Amino acid sequence: MKQLTKAEEEIMQYLWDLEEANVATLVAQFPEPKPAINTVSTIVRILESKDFVDYRKEGRGHIYFPKMTKTAYSNQSINKLVDGYFKGSFKSMVSFFVEKNDINVKDLESVLNEINKEKK
Repeated sequence: MKQLTKAEEEIMQYLWDLEEANVATLVAQFPEPKPAINTVSTIVRILESKDFVDYRKEGRGHIYFPKMTKTAYSNQSINKLVDGYFKGSFKSMVSFFVEKNDINVKDLESVLNEINKEKK
């Protein structure tokens, strides 16, 4: 599966939140200074070619919607991170974050509790 650029991911975040939108609605989501409508339109077409986005015709325009859920993309991105930087070991990744980011025991226990809840 292809990775998204920063600009592509920003547009996908808006599409995931909105569920569907035309280009003008996407542009309206951006903070000032807003990107040009042509820029957003080009990025949306790239997302379409990468098979992340599809559209339906509405009047003379298009309504775009994500073909992939945010969760599916997040899972794929996390797995790529773990494979690329931690040799596929989630344990190594967690150890790295504990060592480098001073994660305290309480936070680590909270994460473990959440994982255990998900398994039930």
